[in-house]
Amino acid sequence: MLWLLPLGAMGQEYLEGRILDGASDSSLGLLGANVVWLDSDIGAVTDLDGNFSIVYEASYSKLVISYVGYVTDTLTVTNNRRITHTLKASNDLDEVTVSARKKASARSFLKAENTLLVSSDELLKAACCNLSESFETNPSIDVNFADAVTGTRQIKMLGLESPNILIATENIPSIRGAAQAYGLSFIPGTWVESIQITKGAGSVVNGFESIAGQINAELQKPSKDFSFYHNMFVGLNGRKELNTHFNTDVGNKWATGVYIHGNLRNRKFDRNGDNFLDLPLARQVNVMNRWQYTDPEKGWVSFINLRYMDDEKQAGQESFNEGDNPMESPFWGSEIKTRRFDGFHKLGWVNPNVPYQSVGIQSAVSYHEQESFFGRNTYNIIHRSFYGNALYNTIISDSRHKIKTGLSFTYDHYDEDVNETTYERTENSVGAFVEYSYDNLDALTLQAGLRVDNHNRLGFFVTPRLHVKYTPWEKSAFRFSAGSGRRSANIFTENQRLFSSSRNINILDTDGKIYGLDPEVAWNYGFSYLQGFNLLGRKADVTFDFYRTDFQNQVVVDWENPQNVRFYNLRGESFANSFQVEFNYNPVERVDLRFAYKYYDVRTDYISGRLERPLTPKNRIFANLGYETTKNAKGAQWKFDTTFNWLDSQRYPSTATSPEFFQLPNRTPTVGTLNAQITKVFSPRFEVYLGGENITDVRQDQPIINAENPFATYFDTTLVYGPIFGSMYYAGLRYKIK
Repeated sequence: MLWLLPLGAMGQEYLEGRILDGASDSSLGLLGANVVWLDSDIGAVTDLDGNFSIVYEASYSKLVISYVGYVTDTLTVTNNRRITHTLKASNDLDEVTVSARKKASARSFLKAENTLLVSSDELLKAACCNLSESFETNPSIDVNFADAVTGTRQIKMLGLESPNILIATENIPSIRGAAQAYGLSFIPGTWVESIQITKGAGSVVNGFESIAGQINAELQKPSKDFSFYHNMFVGLNGRKELNTHFNTDVGNKWATGVYIHGNLRNRKFDRNGDNFLDLPLARQVNVMNRWQYTDPEKGWVSFINLRYMDDEKQAGQESFNEGDNPMESPFWGSEIKTRRFDGFHKLGWVNPNVPYQSVGIQSAVSYHEQESFFGRNTYNIIHRSFYGNALYNTIISDSRHKIKTGLSFTYDHYDEDVNETTYERTENSVGAFVEYSYDNLDALTLQAGLRVDNHNRLGFFVTPRLHVKYTPWEKSAFRFSAGSGRRSANIFTENQRLFSSSRNINILDTDGKIYGLDPEVAWNYGFSYLQGFNLLGRKADVTFDFYRTDFQNQVVVDWENPQNVRFYNLRGESFANSFQVEFNYNPVERVDLRFAYKYYDVRTDYISGRLERPLTPKNRIFANLGYETTKNAKGAQWKFDTTFNWLDSQRYPSTATSPEFFQLPNRTPTVGTLNAQITKVFSPRFEVYLGGENITDVRQDQPIINAENPFATYFDTTLVYGPIFGSMYYAGLRYKIK
């Protein structure tokens, strides 16, 4: 990040550079290398891409670069120019090279926020066909199926559903409003360059809606992506997918890319014999055009993004066919048709004469239209939105004290039809924010933010955020965070799965300004401890996280009665406690082990009393093992990856008032799944992969209640706790030209 220095200010200078991994035959950045001025306590640690920034003074002349298993180098620095240096692996007496590889994902030791950085290499470890499937090898995000008919993946963080997470594309909020239910599946995995996952209330710069955390997806850059990239995927569940990228330079300053995605599932599967499709029929066409402008001499950088997507899904009973009238057909069926257009523009300026000056402007528009029915329930929505953000950055006195400030504007217009009842509303807000950061480059990093917003329905409110990192000893990071967030609950689009049941919809409160309900308001507090160390001469790190979310108000989704779902404002308390311990270890050369344990205590005061949040396991165990062979002279190698997930039993919503035949036990069985993938890299241009999901073929018994009579009382597809299809095997290939 470049900071704006007022002209004439006497601030500190920074020396910037990048440390490359000499143990690799490609120019990979080396994460976690120490960069220190000789005979001083001023230092820095390289990030995921090997980049660093360290205070510079003319009196400093010797820069020491070190990393365990590598030869320590001392560079002579005579002026403040960017440095690129390759650190070579050391050899022992038997001439065995100690090598290391760039981590596919890693926690930041530097940022005040508790942020996990996920590179595109991590996304290639599994069948990552879209963003909703990008977290299978990541223990910080939970991935579940939302219901038994649509095949939708639902993510959770800190025990809370995705509407409580601010999900952005290149730091512009994108998965929100009408896109909440299916929007993650609208971003193909090959388009994603990296993902940043931040636990707890994030930065005030991105808005006031973050409660549990933030997820930001950085897209591929036309100037850095392959000039041609092709990925083909085929799954035994009938899914076929193609992704193709075309990138080219247009003159010296412009680069453009065309990204084409298509997927198709046209085979019907009913492996459990309940006459309902285990997975929906689906087809999607998704096209993006991306422009990048870079003028380093004058300091201008700009991105223009345009995208069109058409997505269709058909679910329900096997005998229901596309085009059947759902109101007249004797068979239960569902169709979801979504058309979306969106675009954004980012413009930044860096003063080439003053290295800290930068100004940025962001704007985005979207049009989202969904037409759908679920049996004889209909739901249609049109969502038009605009987002604008202007940022100004400066330092105070010197570069240890930084200020970021700006203005933002949002506009959303919703037209919804729910079973012939129309809901229409407009939301707009104007906000201002300021964020102060302190970094003494040694032990303490602090980020304190405050934003004020005036919203036509939420009113005037203040959102504070605080993140503190303290490093008392080497390779450690103690973090504390606190902050508030609020949002409008879009009760129908966020809970579309409930349309696939016989439940009646009841909104109990009528005095609020959003469906008669009040906005959700919550505080999040968190503590984290990250420690890197050597174990038996190999790299390791361990992280302990604890977060608590307290809702001052929440729109309670109460489905404790199998005949209805009730929406009402919180009457009492609602909270979520989340504890996670994660251990990463490199036990032998080119082998990576990741283990995590999570505990959730998520409770809400319902009308019937305080209850554990349904379908939320208290305990989770995660394990991932990866291995790569050494590349040969042609760049060929093998890659192996396997992931195990175990979920504790989960509380079912109450079915006590159902007839005995339709009643369920209080809790679900436990679930354990195993995924694995093998990749053969033939050359830097070509590779193939073969994998399996849920290899142990775990399947939920009776995922649909009263499947024999889908138009009768007690029909319910929402009580899903585990896989439905069973084992799924897939294969694919990747071809790329630099």
